[in-house]
Amino acid sequence: MYYSMKLGEAMKVTNFTYDKSSQWYVEEQGGSEDWLLVLVTYGRCVYWINEKKQLLSKGQWLLIPNRVPFYGRSVPTMIHEKYMVQFNAQAIAESFPLLQSSEYTSASTGKYELILDKLRLMHLQWQDKQPYYLTLCEALLKELFVYLHREWDQAATSVGSTHLVEQMKGYIQSHHREHVTKDELGACISRSPNYAASLFRKVTGQTISEFVHATRIKTAVYMLRHSALTVSEISEFIGYNDPSYFYRVFRRLTGLVPTDLVSDRETIRK
Repeated sequence: MYYSMKLGEAMKVTNFTYDKSSQWYVEEQGGSEDWLLVLVTYGRCVYWINEKKQLLSKGQWLLIPNRVPFYGRSVPTMIHEKYMVQFNAQAIAESFPLLQSSEYTSASTGKYELILDKLRLMHLQWQDKQPYYLTLCEALLKELFVYLHREWDQAATSVGSTHLVEQMKGYIQSHHREHVTKDELGACISRSPNYAASLFRKVTGQTISEFVHATRIKTAVYMLRHSALTVSEISEFIGYNDPSYFYRVFRRLTGLVPTDLVSDRETIRK
């Protein structure tokens, strides 16, 4: 079944939190007035929702409806990291079946990198609070839910397909500084190049090129913050011979320019 969205429908974001802790605890005895979306990016944490235990680990998301009692905590002595978005879904519930349920929903996502990139950009907007940041956050959240629903509707992605995509991701992560092609990925999984490209997009929601760019930019973010290399040196190191092109890709994926992180690095060192 397909659902359409009316122009102007919005998901009102009411709070956005990035959490990194080994001593996290939260309790909502009567439930929250807003819906809660959680994505774990490192480690594990646990929730009890209507007295049902739900353990979350990296790559798993959790959606808790409003007014549903729950509490959550860190796994003892274990650091975990997660993004948490609270939002009002009343205006758009008819468009998304997951928002029509009174029960919580949880799943692992094959589109982890894509979902994570959306949440990172939302978090950046929420922190900076530049003009129209709420509008952008709500648009990103709506887009994120489209990807989650497509994956939820398909839910038929086989374990074998997921394994093949993980092999391709591993290859890209090891060779992202080079020019990665669908021919190489096809050879990596012993399939045709076109099959490899099609399967990769179906499972991840990204093209091979988009995933390569995202992987390069993650490396660049780390190096801009923690190395002494210049922007041009980092651009060349990760595979962009043209620094101006690197700037454009970096800004498109992060909402920042590389020199923003270099300035942070210099401030920290002082």
